[in-house]
Amino acid sequence: MTRGDHIVFIVDDDARIREALSELLASHGMRAMTFGSAGDYVRADKPDVPACLILDVELPDINGLDLQTQIAQGDHPPIVFLTGHGDIPSSVRAIKHGAVDFLTKPSSDADLMAAIEAAIAQDREKRSERADLGVLRERYLELTPREREVLPLVVSGLLNKQAAAELGISEVTLEIHRRNVMQKMEAASLADLVRIAERLQIPITHSRRAGGN
Repeated sequence: MTRGDHIVFIVDDDARIREALSELLASHGMRAMTFGSAGDYVRADKPDVPACLILDVELPDINGLDLQTQIAQGDHPPIVFLTGHGDIPSSVRAIKHGAVDFLTKPSSDADLMAAIEAAIAQDREKRSERADLGVLRERYLELTPREREVLPLVVSGLLNKQAAAELGISEVTLEIHRRNVMQKMEAASLADLVRIAERLQIPITHSRRAGGN
C-alpha cells in the first residue's frame, strides 16, 4: 500500500484515542481522518479511495452499532469496531452485520493493524467489483431493445430455433442478434455470457424445452 491510495476514518469521542490511533497509522504510512462523533463522520467530505472505518460503540450522538445499521444500505468502508464497552451480544451483532473485527480497548497494535489492513483490502476488492459491474452495465446499455430480448433467451439454454420462435423471428436473424450480443458484451463463450447475465441480475424466465435442433 502507498500512503495516498487509501485512508482510515476514526470515529471516537476520546481525543487521546484519536491522536494515538493517528500516530500509530502514521507510523505505518497510513493517512487518517478523525471524528469525535458519528454526525461529524457522516457530514464530512471524504476522499473516494479504499478505506477502513474504525468505530467506537459508545459515541455522544449515536451508538456505533446503530450507525453501522444506518449506513449499511450505502457504499461504506468496512468497519473495525474498537471499543472499551465491548460485550458478546454487541460483538455478535457487529460481526453479523459485516464488521471485519470487534476489538476491545486496549487492543494490541498488531491485532488492530491486521484488522485495518484486512478491511482496506476488502474495500479495494469491492471497489474493483463495482467498477467491473459498471463496465458491464455500460455494455448492456449498448444493446438494442431486440438484443436485450435475445440475451435472456440465450443464457436460459434455449436452442436458437426455440429462441427465434419465442420472438417470432427467423433463426438466421436470431443468430445475428446472438452474435451481436456476444460481441457487445465481450463474452468469450456462452458460459461467460451466463456469468455476465447473473452479475447484471437479468431475469431468466425461460428454460430449455425438449425438441428442436
